[in-house]
Amino acid sequence: MAALNIRKGTTRHSAYDLRSSYAEVQETHTLAVIVDNEPGVLARVIGLFSGRGYNIESLTVAETDHRGHRSRITIVTTGTPQVIEQIKAQLSRMVPVHEVHDLTVEGPAVQRELALFKVVGTGEKRVEALRLADIFRASVVDSTLESFVFEITGNSEKIDAFAELMRPLGLKEMARTGIAALSRGS
Repeated sequence: MAALNIRKGTTRHSAYDLRSSYAEVQETHTLAVIVDNEPGVLARVIGLFSGRGYNIESLTVAETDHRGHRSRITIVTTGTPQVIEQIKAQLSRMVPVHEVHDLTVEGPAVQRELALFKVVGTGEKRVEALRLADIFRASVVDSTLESFVFEITGNSEKIDAFAELMRPLGLKEMARTGIAALSRGS
């Protein structure tokens, strides 16, 4: 909360409000969190975000080490540099968390998302949907006389662009996985 100091004409900010009215730049970061694969871990990680009012723009989780019972949670979040650092520090202190990597600052990373699109249409719209799917390298994974289900992978911008082009052609339903990411190189 900001309080106006009328005598000096300045604004004071609470030391407890990390999301103060300072005009700091919001940054989007991709975090890779390696955790124990056990009940309640995802809820605890997500609770850290919701309890502090941080937004999660994308979330994927899967077991990546069956023998070690470890999972990888990939989170895309936005905040000021101070908020991002606080999120990383708080995640690192959680007991089931083994590693926290900020792929945004660690160097180049490969980020991909998978999406399914159900497009309903006939005639020219159907032909145009197939033509655009070919351009975007989308696969037809289901087909009826009235509809297609397309599968497409790529970065979020590619998925968004495909969705915008499919809307006027009869896009009825869409499902997206969220971002999976790995750092490039060794």
